[in-house]
Amino acid sequence: MNDFTLSLQITALGMGLVFGAILLLWLMMIILTALTADKNASTSLSAGPASDSAKADSTPQADSTLKVALLAVALALAEEESSSAHPLATPPTAIVSAWQLGMRTRQMAEKGNRVRPPRS
Repeated sequence: MNDFTLSLQITALGMGLVFGAILLLWLMMIILTALTADKNASTSLSAGPASDSAKADSTPQADSTLKVALLAVALALAEEESSSAHPLATPPTAIVSAWQLGMRTRQMAEKGNRVRPPRS
């Protein structure tokens, strides 16, 4: 019975260490998320678009973002039109695969049947 209680203690210790490590990683992620959260985003959302200076500052950035997006779409469409890639046709399948041909040839040779040489 001593071996059984020792194995239970080792199992409990191992499981405790695993769950403790998981909880430690969880706590570290919560702390890192709290420390690295963007404080400006939360304050700007709570203030709202009350000031006109915020609208004036965001317009050039929105325009440049729109221009970049339009340029990316135009480049993707141009690349798609100029692409010469096309799906490959599947090759025709043989009536008998090479593996089957080899096995049948071996079986015929074992039975004493003559194997004809290939025609030239």
